[in-house]
Amino acid sequence: MTGRLFVITAPSGAGKTSLIDAVMRDDPTLKISISYTTRHPRPGEKDGVDYHFVDKKTFLAMRERGEFLESAEVHGNHYGTGKQVILDAVKRGDDLILEIDWQGAQQVRRLYPGCIGIFILPPSVEELERRMRSRGQDADEVIRQRVQNAREELSHAGEFKYAIINKDFETARRELASIIRRERANT
Repeated sequence: MTGRLFVITAPSGAGKTSLIDAVMRDDPTLKISISYTTRHPRPGEKDGVDYHFVDKKTFLAMRERGEFLESAEVHGNHYGTGKQVILDAVKRGDDLILEIDWQGAQQVRRLYPGCIGIFILPPSVEELERRMRSRGQDADEVIRQRVQNAREELSHAGEFKYAIINKDFETARRELASIIRRERANT
């Protein structure tokens, strides 16, 4: 039995992580891949739970050794998905969620054309900016840059099999859960 790979992508502030967390609480058989990153932990994040936090030198050495299924630089930080963890999980028959950006999703699709791509969209770019500002974590210039990056990311939504507009969280959660159930039933 082979597991399924659900590749879930969204611009920062679209609600991707919250949706994934909610769906996983309702379905404990789903697993999530924990990515590596060179960015510093945000308040409340834990190493090995939210990300594997590593320094740039370690990350680049891992990439050089071919240890990543995909990797990308986003907002000046490096992110990557450990290859062996994914291969082992899929081989065991685990259904696995990869929470990655559009660049990483392109890399994964080349290696695993059967992966299921899901793009989470904000209701509008203005709403996305409002959500970013409501966090109160970033300066205006950082938010402006992230909004600009989000516009680029949104242009790649059509590359995914599914798109969910996260206007209402509960509706978006149900849609994501429904897609996962439907894809599981198709195999």
